[in-house]
Amino acid sequence: MTTPGFRPTHVVPGEGLPAWDAPDPDRPTAPLDPLLPVQLAERRGDWGRVVCANGWSAWVDGRRLVAVPQDPPAAGGPAATDDDPRPLLADAARALTDYRAAVDDLAEGRLDGEAFRARTRGLRLGLVLDGASMWLYDTRQGMWVYTDGTRTTPYAADRAPRAADGDHPVTQDHPATQDRPAAADHPATRVVTPEGEV
Repeated sequence: MTTPGFRPTHVVPGEGLPAWDAPDPDRPTAPLDPLLPVQLAERRGDWGRVVCANGWSAWVDGRRLVAVPQDPPAAGGPAATDDDPRPLLADAARALTDYRAAVDDLAEGRLDGEAFRARTRGLRLGLVLDGASMWLYDTRQGMWVYTDGTRTTPYAADRAPRAADGDHPVTQDHPATQDRPAAADHPATRVVTPEGEV
C-alpha cells in the first residue's frame, strides 16, 4: 500500500543498498531493492534516512542514492512514436503476468523454490503511479521514465554513463563500483521537502 502523498526524490542504485535501523553500522536491517523509488527525509553526514512508498523507513549511505528531479518534466504536444508509453506499459504487464503465474504455480505446488527462482530470473518491473503521473522502469534502456499518459521523458538512469565505445562505464577504478559514478562525480544528495531543499 502506498503512503498518501508519497513522491520519490531518489532511486536506489541498480545494485541495491544495504540499510540500517539507525545511522549506526551495528544495526543492519533488510537491504533496499535495486531501483526502488524512495523519499530522502533526513541527512546526518553521509547517512540518509529514506522512506519507501509503503511508509517503511531506513538509514542508508545517502551518497549512493540517485537523485531524480523533484518536478516531473513538462509534457505537451502529440505523442511521437518513441514517446508513446504503451509499449513500456505492455512490457510491465507481461512481467507482472509472468511473475503472478509463477507465484500461482509455487503456491499450488507445481514449482519448488529453485524452479521458481529460475523461472523469475531476469524479470524486472518498476512502477509508481500517482493519478495522471507515472514513473515507469524501462528495462530495455535501463532507466526510469516519467509519463503523463501522452509521452515519456527520461527521469533517472540506473547506471553510470558508458564511454563512447559503449564497452566500459566511465568509472573504472574498482570492479564493484563500475556501474555507478564515484561520489565526486555527481553532486551530493539533498533533503527535499514541499517547502524546498533543506
